[in-house]
Amino acid sequence: MKFALLTLALAGSSMAMAQDKAALIKQFVDLQRPGIESLARGLVEQSSAPIAQAGSQYLQTQVPADKREAAAKAADAELKKYFDEAYPIVRDKAVQLAPVALGPVLEQTFTEDELRQLIAWISSPLSKKYQESNPKMQSALTEKLIAETRATIEPKMQALDTSVAKALGAPTSAPSGAAPAAKAPSGSKNQSSSSNKSK
Repeated sequence: MKFALLTLALAGSSMAMAQDKAALIKQFVDLQRPGIESLARGLVEQSSAPIAQAGSQYLQTQVPADKREAAAKAADAELKKYFDEAYPIVRDKAVQLAPVALGPVLEQTFTEDELRQLIAWISSPLSKKYQESNPKMQSALTEKLIAETRATIEPKMQALDTSVAKALGAPTSAPSGAAPAAKAPSGSKNQSSSSNKSK
């Protein structure tokens, strides 16, 4: 009888510990929601980046100069429309899938005590301050990196563009009077941030 009671007590304790850990994992995943939404945003922006880049190339080489501004605005409007439609779909699905995808990893990787420490850290004012300053730090590094590598990388990109065009049998020289290739239209805030990330 004593053995049976001890077994039941241990089983009950194990179930309580499992429930506690599951609750901690749920709390941790809930705290990660801003990062999960940011991931979804980045994926949507990246998905349209090649289209924006190709559109920019076409705009600068094929569209008459006097029509470029209107065409760029129209293209930016289409890019924004795509983002506004696609982002909520990807964001909501990411939030829905996060517990299923992250839960097993957290369960296997962290103890209950470690999860408590993580949650305490993420919820702390210092962590929030760090998270708020992180985009500024990334932006500062990105700007410096682009400035320092532009002179070396741009000729390589132009050579790549030419070699790929040759491989595809496409024209490799812009029509006379056409402006050189430039950055994607800047009217779309979302797209320009994606371009910075990719660089």
